[in-house]
Amino acid sequence: MAANPRDVLIRPLITEKTAAMMQDNRYSFEVPLTANKVEIRQAVEAIFNVKVLSVNTIRVMGKMKRMGKHQGRRSDYKKAIVKLAPGQTIEILEGM
Repeated sequence: MAANPRDVLIRPLITEKTAAMMQDNRYSFEVPLTANKVEIRQAVEAIFNVKVLSVNTIRVMGKMKRMGKHQGRRSDYKKAIVKLAPGQTIEILEGM
């Protein structure tokens, strides 16, 4: 595991779809490409003091973007969807 659990969770992903998933105790985070499911589980449990039931990960490829005649690419990232035990929530993310 990384030295600091806060290095594993880069930021929470808040969209309309993830807000709907929060009703089912499922939360989404952006994580480093090198993070695995065990590290993600340990980081969420350490930072938020909750019990994690499962972790699903998705590798999201960056999109091609254009700015006039110049073409570039957004960075790739990994998304982690964490399911918590019934009755547990992450209060900080509930109000967003």
